[in-house]
Amino acid sequence: MSNRKITVNGNPMSLVGEELTVGSKAPDFTALTKDLKPFGLKDMEGKHKLISIMTSVDTGVCELQGIRFNDEAKKLKNTVTVTITMDLPFALGRYCANKDIDTAITLSDHKDASFGVNYGFLIKELRLLNRGTVIIDKDNVVQYVEHVEENSNHPDYDKALEIIKSLDS
Repeated sequence: MSNRKITVNGNPMSLVGEELTVGSKAPDFTALTKDLKPFGLKDMEGKHKLISIMTSVDTGVCELQGIRFNDEAKKLKNTVTVTITMDLPFALGRYCANKDIDTAITLSDHKDASFGVNYGFLIKELRLLNRGTVIIDKDNVVQYVEHVEENSNHPDYDKALEIIKSLDS
């Protein structure tokens, strides 16, 4: 497993898990929906995937990230938009209801950290996910990966949306 560094509020932290690379085959994962149902890569077969990784829906940056990608998801035709955090499924249900998140699928990685480890987004010291974005095409090939270097920063929305829209057209 690789040991990459990021910061959280300026404090150095380590990411664990294998680092994804563009052109590699996306690994499977299992997370839980807000209804406590298992959900993974296989559940999005044949679609492009925009995966928005957030630390917690209870932070301002994450809240805005979730809303932004949910709103953009409404414009996509052959893409599944997923938001994944370590929050409990119940918190995700509350967040979706309060913020009108009705297009993006929200997933909790709290149970096994399967996504965090398999995709290299797990913050070792906090057992939370580092903020970022992953785009996977319909053949499950990774097309884009962003790990924000400072976890409190927003991801590059424009770059991620440019790539997913080029696949989705």
